[in-house]
Amino acid sequence: METLWQGKWIWHSGEASPRNDWTCFRKTFAWPGADSGRASVKLTADSRYVLYVNGQRVGQGPPRSWPFRLAYDEYDIGHLLRPGQTNAIAVMVMHFGISNFYYLRGRGGLLAQLELESGSSAQGQGQRVTGPDTARQVMAATDDTWLTVPHPGHDRRSPRMSCQHAFAEKIDARLWDDAWIEADFKPGPEWQPATVIGPAGCEPWGMPVTRDIPYLTEEPVYPRRVEQLSKVTPVQFTAAIDLRNHFYEESTDTANPVEFLGLLTTVLRCKRRCTATLALIDVGGTFRGCSLNGVWYDENSLTGEAPERFLRLDLEPGDHFLLIDVSGGTHGGGYHFAVDAEEPLEFLSPLSFLQANPSAEIDDPSVFATLGPFDGGIRYDHLPNLPMDEGHPDYVRAKGISDTAGLLGFTTWMRPVPEGLVSREDVFILSVWKRHEVPLSIPSSLHHAVIPGPDVAEVPCYPDADTEFVIDFGKELSGYFEFEVEAPEGAILDLYGFEFMHHGRRQDTYGLDHTLRYICAGGLRKYTSPVRRGLRYCQVTVRNAASPVRIRYLRMLQSNYPIAEIGQFQSSDPRLNDIWQISQHTTRLCMEDTFVDCPMYEQTFWVGDARNEALVNYYLFGADRIVERCLRLVPGSKFQTPFYANQVPSGWNSVIPNWTFFWITACLELYRHNGDKTFATDIFPHIEYTLKHYLGRLDARGLLQIRSWNLLDWAPLDQPNDGIVSHQNMFLVKALSSAAALASVLGNDEAKAFYADQANRLAAAINTHLWSEEKKAYLDCIHADGRLSDIFSIQTQVVALLCGIPEQAGDETGRLAFVESHILRPPSAFVQIGSPFMSFFYYEALAKLREWDVMLEDIRRQYGQMIDWGATTCWEMYPNFSENRANPDLLTRSHCHAWSAGPAYFLGAYVLGVRCLEPGWSRVLVEPQPCGGLSWARGSVPVPGGGKIDISWRLETPSPGSVTAGDGQMPPPPARMHLRIVSPDVVDIVVQPPGGVDAVIEHIRLASGSGN
Repeated sequence: METLWQGKWIWHSGEASPRNDWTCFRKTFAWPGADSGRASVKLTADSRYVLYVNGQRVGQGPPRSWPFRLAYDEYDIGHLLRPGQTNAIAVMVMHFGISNFYYLRGRGGLLAQLELESGSSAQGQGQRVTGPDTARQVMAATDDTWLTVPHPGHDRRSPRMSCQHAFAEKIDARLWDDAWIEADFKPGPEWQPATVIGPAGCEPWGMPVTRDIPYLTEEPVYPRRVEQLSKVTPVQFTAAIDLRNHFYEESTDTANPVEFLGLLTTVLRCKRRCTATLALIDVGGTFRGCSLNGVWYDENSLTGEAPERFLRLDLEPGDHFLLIDVSGGTHGGGYHFAVDAEEPLEFLSPLSFLQANPSAEIDDPSVFATLGPFDGGIRYDHLPNLPMDEGHPDYVRAKGISDTAGLLGFTTWMRPVPEGLVSREDVFILSVWKRHEVPLSIPSSLHHAVIPGPDVAEVPCYPDADTEFVIDFGKELSGYFEFEVEAPEGAILDLYGFEFMHHGRRQDTYGLDHTLRYICAGGLRKYTSPVRRGLRYCQVTVRNAASPVRIRYLRMLQSNYPIAEIGQFQSSDPRLNDIWQISQHTTRLCMEDTFVDCPMYEQTFWVGDARNEALVNYYLFGADRIVERCLRLVPGSKFQTPFYANQVPSGWNSVIPNWTFFWITACLELYRHNGDKTFATDIFPHIEYTLKHYLGRLDARGLLQIRSWNLLDWAPLDQPNDGIVSHQNMFLVKALSSAAALASVLGNDEAKAFYADQANRLAAAINTHLWSEEKKAYLDCIHADGRLSDIFSIQTQVVALLCGIPEQAGDETGRLAFVESHILRPPSAFVQIGSPFMSFFYYEALAKLREWDVMLEDIRRQYGQMIDWGATTCWEMYPNFSENRANPDLLTRSHCHAWSAGPAYFLGAYVLGVRCLEPGWSRVLVEPQPCGGLSWARGSVPVPGGGKIDISWRLETPSPGSVTAGDGQMPPPPARMHLRIVSPDVVDIVVQPPGGVDAVIEHIRLASGSGN
């Protein structure tokens, strides 16, 4: 039902879109009585909000959405209101002030109103009749009577978490009164009337739309155990610098990569001779050497292994000019700067030594300054515009500066780094690099940190060191930290989440500042973080504690799409059962307000990933609403590119053509899953829109040639970002065929014929130009210069089979047999499958070939490695795969990645054998496969609209003895399968027993459980 908004967009009187801004709003009102009717709050905000009513946390949102279709939420709050008393609505709005991978920068704002709905014809301001017996009265709406104040306890200088995320969290509870959310709170003079921006529907948002996704869960989950305890001494100086935003201020409006030639400078002052260590930890590709007082040090001077590199510097008493070449590319994370020495060091801005000090033009200069950028610029897609001009004369000369006086020759390039872009006390560096670390045994009192109950955990404190301990939640989680602690004023809690630990060694989150700093106000305090995190382990470091810190609890609020775990699977193979379990848990954690690739590193809705994730979800949870939401979000990116972006809604304008093709296929598969023609009707024009643009990129040979991120697998197949890439031409064939199928559903015979013809033409062109008679295989690509690829991959052959390309060539060519042979017996010279994502397509190909044994063996081998390492979720990559570029010794980057959960689909669809034959699962095939040595399997598969199909089969194998007849031997009798099916009576079940077995079938049909 359409909302008539009386609330206006409001904000504070300061900057429209401030960086990393947390602002609090509140409104008090009288409530007439308990029998007044249903009370609800409707609200939305830019970028995120947390809602409180009379001190109670109600919810947070809004769901990710395009700014021009910003969603609003609605909460029933009648049970929280106090009749006859003053009541309060309080909202904290977190405005990012930057674009990232799940948000496009708008401006700060809050829109809200409290509505009273009753069955009477009561009159009042803002009344809107919504039915013959229903009236709604607006009791409170955002306007200039609301009070607001910037959250003084939030440090706006906290660093960017990563290019995908917004900001890490630094909270000083000493500066803030937690009672601001209560009705009886008395605001001080710092609380000012809100500033009205405009009515609902004003720019940049447009009219808000109703939330189209259920509210996410919040399930308290406690740790399982304390893993480690250590006494640690921190390093002396740390900082995280936002070089991207500093060099290119306009980069806040985009999440595109940036590339620059630039230098970072500071001055180190020491009073006594000492040796200092400069740490270059997790600086990505932005280090090309440095100099101290003109003495240059290159990569060969560093010790350690990337991403932890170190440089020892001998310092005499006095000032030392440090110059670091930070040239390179960055996508949005912080530049981590750290120096440690046994003697105290002081850091000074090099510009303060100049008579004409450019720092005077900035209100808050830091101790850092930069030279540049000399060249480079924002990259508006996955590809660089032009290579950096490393021969730029000013850049070359600037690298020779040996002291602050030398800066005078570069005044046009000099700029102080504002303090607002420098996060002092870099909690990530302090968490991963320590001066000293002494492991300790864990006292029994600390174990209470993982046990919910009346007892508290007392963290030991040491006069000469900080205390650090690691807790294990037992499995991967995704949600929000919440803790209650009793601590002395000024004590610091640094929390750092990570995913993997084995035999005491952990995998740190390089590329992601996954930290939270909380400075205690004294006494007992509770804190619930509004920043979503994914993790299994949490390192807690207690600093500056004059007396022991007592932890009442530290837990995660597990938050995901609300789903019932309908799908089930068990078999005679415990290894497969474990693999199914981690696939289920992975998928659950990666279902938020959209599918997300991983709950820790990105939380990004990658369009292509979602096609496979949707299929897995159908077999686990049967949740089609989240799939539809994801698919409907995609065309919103057409203002960025007519080819549709590869992740949405996102500030990164990047295209992976295959991801768009998978989206088209997923649209058809959603229709086949739930039979919803309304969705098919709505989405088809958007499919036609982008296909028109892709067809416009066909060359004279009829092949797709496009400059983009032409990705399929992490493996080293030949997939250049400019040229004719075989696999994406083939997937375009499948996308065109999917469009033809959808057109047929919609009765659009003209479109059906057009897209079918385009698919056939493209397939013919592929067979003409992309087949190698010498190798009897499809080549990977034709390069932009016309050179045929000399690389052949299993990936390309798999895609050819799935898209029906060799069949188009005709039986007489024998191509289908060659492709099948390559897939089943991969030539060693071909590039092999490189990721669980690509394995999904490989398993689809094996299913098409009915090679069930090969499929199960590969699942056992590949995913079994994860089980052997103690995985509770599916990894992004296979262990030690070469694509782990940052550190080849890593097992994988993300330890929880939804694109890897494919076994849950294949075990349900082929081992249980349950597959949809007609849209909406009105007709279903049951074709169980006793493959891979399995003797039994059982499980359940959800049915759209409710219900499930239960399958249980057991194989009885005859005794190995044979039956003789005369001088010969009779063949042993066939195996017998006992198959039990329980299904809703509205589903037409077609049973196909496996070949070579006698089947005894029991089929129980259940009547509908719905009432009238």
